[in-house]
Amino acid sequence: MSLSLMSLLPVRLSSTLAVAPAVLAATFLALAPAGAASFDCATARAADEKAVCDSCDLAQLDVKMSTLYGVLTKLVAMGQRGMIQDAQRAWLAQRSTCGGDTSCLSGAYKSRIAQLEAALGEIYSRGPF
Repeated sequence: MSLSLMSLLPVRLSSTLAVAPAVLAATFLALAPAGAASFDCATARAADEKAVCDSCDLAQLDVKMSTLYGVLTKLVAMGQRGMIQDAQRAWLAQRSTCGGDTSCLSGAYKSRIAQLEAALGEIYSRGPF
């Protein structure tokens, strides 16, 4: 099942997205320790979580996704926040179907990151803040 975050937000997708989401994510990623996932790897039990903890590339994608998700949930109203949280839970369930398949996990993360960046781009395009 493919979830579109944009369908959860009552905004129009502009033809050109702002660069701000990428700059913001890069700033947060620069502050994150290299190879550290957004969750505690010491308690990772599921195959997808273990794969993320075992791969520096996946861990970096996880931190980027988590950062974008955190920023997005802080910028929207409470009702939208709930919808985004529901979409995130659904995405996590979808991610778990990848198990330890790093290619599947990488694709899942890249897709989710694109959704979150698009949603942030829409918010930023309505700025200034």
